[in-house]
Amino acid sequence: MQSLNIHRNDTVQVLTGSDRGKQGRVLRVFPDNGTVLVEHVRVVKKTVSSKTGKRTKGGIAEQESPINVSNVALVCPNCGPTRVGYKKDGDTKVRVCKKCGQTLVAKK
Repeated sequence: MQSLNIHRNDTVQVLTGSDRGKQGRVLRVFPDNGTVLVEHVRVVKKTVSSKTGKRTKGGIAEQESPINVSNVALVCPNCGPTRVGYKKDGDTKVRVCKKCGQTLVAKK
């Protein structure tokens, strides 16, 4: 299991692919696969069947598909898409922007 620089609720920008330039919030991180699920990015259509006894409606639903973590960059509030560095702040290790040096905190 590898450690990723991108956490849940971070704002990221897509660097490559058909969704290049789009920004979105990270919904879920899959460190085993090295992928992240980004809101409104790489939306695919999926067929959904109506379950017997359930109140779900069948049809075609749209959902996000995971994208490789190397194809996204974390967005700094000051300077835009940037790489991530680490700095010791007392006993804790915090993420910092490589361009401006500001501490990066994931929104709740």
